[in-house]
Amino acid sequence: MEHGGQTIGLLEYLTTGHFIEAAFENWESEFLQMASFVVLTVFLRQKGSSESKKLEGDEAVDAEPDPKKKDAPGPVRRGGLVARIYGSSLTIALVLLFVMSFALHAFGGAEEYNEEQVEHGGGETVSTLSYVFTSRFWFESLQNW
Repeated sequence: MEHGGQTIGLLEYLTTGHFIEAAFENWESEFLQMASFVVLTVFLRQKGSSESKKLEGDEAVDAEPDPKKKDAPGPVRRGGLVARIYGSSLTIALVLLFVMSFALHAFGGAEEYNEEQVEHGGGETVSTLSYVFTSRFWFESLQNW
């Protein structure tokens, strides 16, 4: 309304660059945080923490699954690269969700930026890839990270 435009409904708003940018900017930081938490819990240990493994010695959780057991998951029974991917599947999934959120944040941000340029007198518009190299994009990302 500030620029002479009309109001939009909720469903239409859900497809705007503003919504896409805002939603995925927040999800991006959450997936980065969760992926970091999963990776770091493998290596970091804290004395007295209920979430941490013991400081010394092996635990049952460290044992490799037995591919000969009937209840072993399929990837464990197959072994090799498939088993390694399966063993890191949570980290892989969270990193892929982070990358997807990062890309959608860039896409939505470029759409919002270009819309603002048009509303304010036709300034230069940018592609999604060009938007990733702007200070605005990194300010949005880093303030959440």
